Amino acid sequence: MLDTAPNEAYDRITRMASRLLRVPVSSISLSDRHRQFFKSRVGFDLTEAPREQTPCHWAFQSDGVYTVSDLLADERFEHTDIVQQGGMRAYAGAPLITRTGYSLGTLCVIDNRPRTFSTEETELLADLAEMVMSQIELENSIGRIHPVSGHPNEYQLIDDLDDIAGRQPEAEHTALLIELLPARQLRQGMRVLGANFVENLIHSSTETIRRCLDADTCLYHIGPTRCAVLLSATCASVWEAAARRLDLHLREPIACDGIPVRAVPAIGVYTFKPADVTPRDVLRRLYNAAEDARDDGVLTASYDPDHDRIHARRFQLLGSLSDALRADDQLALMFQPRVDLSGRPRGAEALLRWRHPHHGPVSPAEFVPLVEETAHIQELTQWVLDNALAQVARWRRAGHSLKVSINVSAPNLEEPDFAAGVARLLARHDVPPGAIELEFTESVLARDDGRVIEQLCALRDMGIEIAIDDFGTGYSSLAYLQKLPASVLKIDRAFIKDLPTSERDRKLVRAMIGMAHDLGYRVVAEGIESEEGVALLAEWGCDEAQGYYFSKPLSVGDMEAWLAARNH
Repeated sequence: MLDTAPNEAYDRITRMASRLLRVPVSSISLSDRHRQFFKSRVGFDLTEAPREQTPCHWAFQSDGVYTVSDLLADERFEHTDIVQQGGMRAYAGAPLITRTGYSLGTLCVIDNRPRTFSTEETELLADLAEMVMSQIELENSIGRIHPVSGHPNEYQLIDDLDDIAGRQPEAEHTALLIELLPARQLRQGMRVLGANFVENLIHSSTETIRRCLDADTCLYHIGPTRCAVLLSATCASVWEAAARRLDLHLREPIACDGIPVRAVPAIGVYTFKPADVTPRDVLRRLYNAAEDARDDGVLTASYDPDHDRIHARRFQLLGSLSDALRADDQLALMFQPRVDLSGRPRGAEALLRWRHPHHGPVSPAEFVPLVEETAHIQELTQWVLDNALAQVARWRRAGHSLKVSINVSAPNLEEPDFAAGVARLLARHDVPPGAIELEFTESVLARDDGRVIEQLCALRDMGIEIAIDDFGTGYSSLAYLQKLPASVLKIDRAFIKDLPTSERDRKLVRAMIGMAHDLGYRVVAEGIESEEGVALLAEWGCDEAQGYYFSKPLSVGDMEAWLAARNH
């Protein structure tokens, strides 16, 4: 608590002491060997003083309230600044003693005239000192100490960073965040070994970390398997040496209910000036750096502002999606024609586009994976289906009988009423089920879930065709191809773009087409960009294709013009 910022809880007690004992000066002081630090004060401006020159030095060592009736008449204090310059005369101080008998400092009052404090007054001062100790114990046990490790927690770290900002705003500091396990390994350990797994890991690891650090280095336990360290030095050689020691010792096996477990540390590093960054941002940047280390498969990673800007952008995109769904000028559908290998129109794929008011055009490859991790995916898919079906209905009324393919995310299939919701939208727009095709990426194959198959079967039974998108790049499995109620297989552009020059790709694509046909699938090749590719796919019996060779994605008006030209 030395050198920490003022606190209203303590100031309230010193004000109370001054009023109740009718004195102009009161303070709560904390002492180390040579210095007296004033945590709270009334009636003077000092923040610290040499301990030996104050009567608190004697009160600090006493068992009860220590009093001096006249400081000027006492040879120990008559020449001190508080007497000669401050005019202080009478003193009473109660030691602040922990439950284990350790003296931290004093609560004292000082009068500007000689005075003898009564028994009632010294008892009152002792009671107020107990209130100070209750506040200290409250701050340092409830909500400030992690119950598993006994080390200071995240809240204490934030307070300490605030205090450092007040004392050394321009001095550089280095912090480390040590993540002991990847999230997946933590979940597995909890599932198999229960809570004892984390407790054993933390107890052993924090002891190891403590041994690897200097005695004056602060260690905080800020998450289930995360610790933070504030180093007194900022040069890279110091924290690199500390990281190597930690890695070496943390990887020693830890016994968890008889099972040896190894930590797999990843360490984030951030050097900062407290004046330039808030404590919460220090923590966030440490988390980002540790995640970078984990993602890159390295022991340590320093905070990278560029990565931080990427994460901030992602957060902003997710935060503004709700507004985009309600706006009329942000989200839009483009349509890319799908043709047979002679170039005749067979359908179109609806492709989502987002023109953000601040970020401009945002690729669906950037924002859709983010949205799939949130509940927003339900709203977004609903928007796409609703607008795509509305356009299909308009085209049908105009005499265009195109089958429109609509992308749907795998999480949508976990909604128990997804198929029923699609049926309601078809009825609302008066569109027959056979007029659309729903595309799912191979991530569906990774969800071995009866609900997924049930939803797909319900969609197929309605008469909606199911397509597997981006085939060959994800969780491809021949067993799943037999199991899924799909009828269209779309070969990913990664295999198509180099067909004219890659013998390996030609063998793979030819085999895919033959296998898909044998299993009863219709095959669509994505990403066609050359006449040579078209000729090869036609030779191998590919059913349909789409790509820039035939057309880029088009607006509704351009799509209608393209159709008119092809029909003519």
